[in-house]
Amino acid sequence: MAAAETGLEGVGATAAPRPDAGTQRAELLPLLGTALRPGEAWFLIDSRWFKQWKKYVGFDSWDLYHVGEPNLFPGPIDNSGLFADSEAQTLKEHLIDELDYVLVPTEAWNKLVNWYGCIEGQQPIVRKVVEYGLFVKHCKVEVYLLELKLCQNSDPANLVSSYFSKADTVATIEKEMRELFNVPADKEIRLWSRYMSNTYEQLSKLDSTIQDAGLYQGQVVLIEMKNEDGTWPRQSSLAKSSTATRSLTTSSKSPASSCSSVVASSTITNGDSNNSYGLNCSSLGKGGSSFSCNSFNNRESPPHTQPGLCGLSNLGNTCFMNSALQCLSNTPPLTDYFLEDKYEAEINQDNPLGMRGEIAEAYAELIKQMWSGRHSHVAPRMFKTQVGRFAPQFSGYQQQDSQELLAFLLDGLHEDLNRVKKKPYLELKDANGRPDVVVAKEAWENHRLRNDSIIVDIFHGLFKSTLVCPKCSKVSVTFDPFCYLTLPLPLKKDRPMDVFLVFADPQRRPTQYRVVVPMMGAVSDLCDALSKLSGIPAENMMVTDVYNHRFHKIFQMDEGLSHIMPKDNIFV
Repeated sequence: MAAAETGLEGVGATAAPRPDAGTQRAELLPLLGTALRPGEAWFLIDSRWFKQWKKYVGFDSWDLYHVGEPNLFPGPIDNSGLFADSEAQTLKEHLIDELDYVLVPTEAWNKLVNWYGCIEGQQPIVRKVVEYGLFVKHCKVEVYLLELKLCQNSDPANLVSSYFSKADTVATIEKEMRELFNVPADKEIRLWSRYMSNTYEQLSKLDSTIQDAGLYQGQVVLIEMKNEDGTWPRQSSLAKSSTATRSLTTSSKSPASSCSSVVASSTITNGDSNNSYGLNCSSLGKGGSSFSCNSFNNRESPPHTQPGLCGLSNLGNTCFMNSALQCLSNTPPLTDYFLEDKYEAEINQDNPLGMRGEIAEAYAELIKQMWSGRHSHVAPRMFKTQVGRFAPQFSGYQQQDSQELLAFLLDGLHEDLNRVKKKPYLELKDANGRPDVVVAKEAWENHRLRNDSIIVDIFHGLFKSTLVCPKCSKVSVTFDPFCYLTLPLPLKKDRPMDVFLVFADPQRRPTQYRVVVPMMGAVSDLCDALSKLSGIPAENMMVTDVYNHRFHKIFQMDEGLSHIMPKDNIFV
C-alpha cells in the first residue's frame, strides 16, 4: 500500500505522486463531462484500462461508499489493445466508442498521465474535434484520420501515405507535400486529386477543408511543379495526346443541367490518347449556393450506352449510398419526373423543413447524367457533398446504413418539392363507427392538404391502426401516413466463442476451444457446451475474464453471455 500511496507502483513511464482515490474522482468527474468544441484535442484510452481505473478509485455510482478496490491497481496507461500493429501503433479498424475505448479531454489525459504514466514506447492517441452539418451543427471526435496517397506528377507510381483530419485544409496538404517532396516554398505548384482510374481534378481552393473538397479514404493527390519556361507538365502531355478540352455554357432549360446560370469548363485531364470530358459548374442556382457538378471520364465509355445502364463509382465506402440511388434511379415515375424537368416548377425554397431545393437539384443532376446514355459510370461526388452538408451523419466516407440514407433522401426530396407552400392546421377526427373507406379517404385528404409532392404521389400510403380499450371496449380506428416500411432482419440465434480451458492438473496444458452458445444465453450454457467438448463436468467449471495478466472478472452461472465481448479473453 505504501507504494500505491506514493504513486510509484507499476509505472512504465515517469508518474508524479498520486492523490488519494477521492481526489482523483473529484478532479476527473467534471472533466469527463466536458462538451466537445471544434478544434480541441481529445485522447483515446483503452476501455479496459479505464474501467479498471474506475473500479480502483470507486468511480461508478453503484459503489455507494466510493471505497474502490485497492487490489485492482491499473498500472500505467496501456493502449496496446487498440493497436492493429504495436510497432507502427496504427489503430484497429471498427473500434467502438465506450466499448473499445473512451475519449477524455486534454486536461483529464494530463492528470492521468501524471498519476499513472504510460507504457514505455507508446505514443498518446490524440484526435481533433470536427464540426459537421450546415444548419444543425454536430461535433464529434475524429477517431480515424483520412489516409491520402501523395505523389509527384513526375513519378505517379511512387505513392506515399499520409494522414489528415477532415478539418484540415487543402493548404495543409500542400504544405505536407512540399516538405515530403522537397519543393521550395517559392516554387509555383498545382494539386490534383485522382478519383477514378485516370481522371484528375484540380484542387484550387486552398482554404477549402478536406471534407468540403470531397476527398475520401485512400484517394491519390498529385503535386505538379511549373516548368522553367512557364508551362505546366500536364498541359504538355495533354497537347501531345490531343486530349480534348472544351468550354460550354448551358441554361436552366437544357436537359444537361438544372443550374439557373451555369458556365462549365473542362478541368478534368487525361494523360492518354483517349478524350476526357468534365464539367465544373460554378453557379448561384435557385438555392443560392455554389457547388461543383460531378466530373467524369468517358475513357472506358462507349459513345452511346443504354440510358440508365450506368454504374456509380465507390467514393471510399459509399456502396450503401450507391445501392439506394440505383433503386430510386430505376423507379420509372420518379426518374421520368426529373428527366422531364417537371421538378423545376415545384422546388420549394421557403419550406423550413426542406433544404432550399439543393438536394432535389443535386439528385436531378445525377439522374440526368446516369440516364444520358453517354456514360458507363459516373462519380456522385457533388450529390455526396450536398447530402453531407444537410445530414452530418453521412458526411464521411465510411460505411453507413443504406435504409437510413434512403429514408433521408425520400424525406428530403419530398420537402424540397412540396407543392404546399403554407401548411394549414388540421384537427384529427376519430372514426366514431364510420366505414373504413370514409375514414381513410378523409385521412388521405387531410394528409394531402399538408403534404403534396411527387414523393407523396409515388411512395406514400396509409396504415390502419386499431385500438381497443380494455375497460370500456371502445374501438378507435385511425389511418396514419407512411412513406416506407421497415422490416426486421432475422437475428442469429447462436454465436461462436473462443475460450481457454485450464485444468486443475498443472501437468496438463491449457486448451483452446471454440464453442457455440445461444445468443441470449447464460454463462451456464457456455459451461454446458464446453463440457460436451471436453468431458469436464460443468459444475466443476469457473468462468473468468483475464485482462493484463490479472483476473478482471469472475462470472456467476446465471449472468448473461451478452456481457462477454468478442475481444474478451475468457479462461475457464
